[in-house]
Amino acid sequence: MQMHLILMQSNAFSATVRAMAGKKAEQALVEEWRDILSLHARTQCELDRALHRHGLCGSDFEVLDVLAASAATDPGGACAFRVQEIADRVHLSQSALSRLIARLEKDGLVERGMCAEDRRGVRVALTGKGRALHDEVLPVQRAVLTRMLSD
Repeated sequence: MQMHLILMQSNAFSATVRAMAGKKAEQALVEEWRDILSLHARTQCELDRALHRHGLCGSDFEVLDVLAASAATDPGGACAFRVQEIADRVHLSQSALSRLIARLEKDGLVERGMCAEDRRGVRVALTGKGRALHDEVLPVQRAVLTRMLSD
């Protein structure tokens, strides 16, 4: 009977220790997540501040960067993306991205055209002015990322 009681207490103690370890692991996971969110917010603020001098925000630059990277791999240099393809890469809703693209188009940085494949879709491409601005601010954006994300 005494041995049975000791085993029960030992099992209860082990369960308590496991629960505490699980709580600590969970808390560490939550703290790590919050650190990631904090780093993202600080980096986004720094990007917005640095790019503002050039008339852009971080999201504007991301769209230009996606379009510039695709154009660099296209022999003609005029590769265009559907709005949804850009949205998937820059993590914006399609409606938010459509407003952003309208603003970039108004500023002469991108142009929209009908999708030849299905006529309902819209493709977006960089203009010469957009490419020039992207080339100008690329080192600024990369410097902020290096400063904020380097250990």
